Order: sequence, then C-alpha cells, then structure tokens
Amino acid sequence: MSRNILITNDDGIDADGIRRLAFAASKFGEVWVVAPHDQRSAASHSITLRKSFEVHPYDMGIPGVHGFSCTGTPADCIRVGKLNVMPKFPDVVLTGINYGYNVAADIQYSATLGAAFEAEFQGIPAIAFSEHFGDEHEVTDRYLVEILGELIDKEYVPGQVWNVNFPGCTLAECKGVLWDRKVSRMSFFDDRYKVDEKLPDGGMLVSVDGVYNPKKDEGTDYGAILSNHVSVGVVRNIS
Repeated sequence: MSRNILITNDDGIDADGIRRLAFAASKFGEVWVVAPHDQRSAASHSITLRKSFEVHPYDMGIPGVHGFSCTGTPADCIRVGKLNVMPKFPDVVLTGINYGYNVAADIQYSATLGAAFEAEFQGIPAIAFSEHFGDEHEVTDRYLVEILGELIDKEYVPGQVWNVNFPGCTLAECKGVLWDRKVSRMSFFDDRYKVDEKLPDGGMLVSVDGVYNPKKDEGTDYGAILSNHVSVGVVRNIS
C-alpha cells in the first residue's frame, strides 16, 4: 500500500529523533517532513494567528523524504503541511521522536501530542512517539519499525491518537511492550519555581525548578516507563 505520511516534531527539524522517525517511516510510504526550524517544546496545541510564518524547503539527506522547515508551531506544521505543502492529503501523521517522555500529566503541555491532536482534529490518524531524555536509543531502535507497522494502518477513530513512549534503559533491561496503557494523572516532577532575582518594582524573576519524584502507577503509561516497558496507548482529543 502506498501511503502519504506527514511528520513533524517540537524539537526542531535538526533533531536526531525526527530524522530517525523519517527514515523508519520511509519504509511504509512517501514521507513529507514539515517541522519547526527551532525548539518548540511545551507549545501544546497552539497555532499562529496574528502574524505570518515562513516555510522553506529543507534537505533532510534521506532518500525519498521531502523536507520543509517552518517558523510556526508544530500544529502550524500539520496545517500547512496538509493544505499547502503536500500534493495529496496525508494518510497518517507521525510526530516525534520527542526528546523526553510524553506520558501522564505532561501530555497536556506537549507540542508532540499537540501536533498529533491537530492532525486528528483534521480527520487524519496520528501517532506520537517519544523517548527518554538522553542518549540511549537501543529500545527505540529495536521496536520503532515494529510498532509503526502495527499502528500505521489502524482505522481512524474520531477523538483519539496513539501515544508511544520508549524507556531509556538498555535493550537487555527492557521488559517488552505494554499495550493499551491508560494515561496517568501523575507526573515525574513536583513542580515549583525558584526566585532567580528580586526586581526593583517588587516583582521577581522566576524559573521552573521541579523535583523528580516518580511514583508507582500500575496500568498506565507512566507506570510502564518506570518499569522499563515500551508504553503504547490511546490519548483522547476533543470529540
């Protein structure tokens, strides 16, 4: 089956993760990458409304992959990719591979998931991929193509996207794939802000200073990652 595949991310078009995803996806069809020209993590589902943004051809260096960089958000990339860049509407949208997990409460901030939600809102099946924030890719490399093959032709279900997270352990430590993981309401970090500077007008300069505090949560995406499993599950969009 010939598929038209659209890919974006929130780490920027130069990120290693999107290159690995585009290469894997090229085994399943014709790939179009439309991705932010710079880092856009935590942009969620935001789009650009009150100013123009640019889209430029970009050489991905991967045979058969059409690349474009975009000064908009990841959700913008999905919209302009579908409407202005690709010659045909995409059959499926892939987002990632994000540098850092997108599980549990962090999903609500994620532009990796935000772009997938935008695709779903446009009526396109979408799969989001994320991995450990680090340099260990053994598990991702082992399971990426296999899971992509399992999910890429799944029937479109209004209001849902697939969310895949790869643990940061070695392949020997990985305990396999857990499917149908629920979204946890927990978080890896207990958020707080530190005051970096007191300002003359009585204000303050602050920055996020979360405390890492993992907790056991069985049956969830969060719990799967903590137990060194690949997590695969559904996340609900507005429906």
